[in-house]
Amino acid sequence: MNNTDNLNIYQQNGYDSRDDYLQCLSEDYNLPLEFVHELFDLLGESEQWDGLISALEDAEGMFGK
Repeated sequence: MNNTDNLNIYQQNGYDSRDDYLQCLSEDYNLPLEFVHELFDLLGESEQWDGLISALEDAEGMFGK
C-alpha cells in the first residue's frame, strides 16, 4: 500500500479536506463561502470537480465583491 492509498480525494488534489477545498474555491472565485457550500450541496459530490467549477465560473462576479 502506498501513501496515496491513505489519502482522501481532497488530499490527493492538494487540499486538507472538503471544507478546505470549498474555502479555496470561495477565495479563488471571489464568492461567498455559503454560496459555494450551497452550490456543492445542490450539485452533489459527483459534480464536485467539473460541474462545481463550471458553475462557479458562471457565478463569478455575481456578488460584486
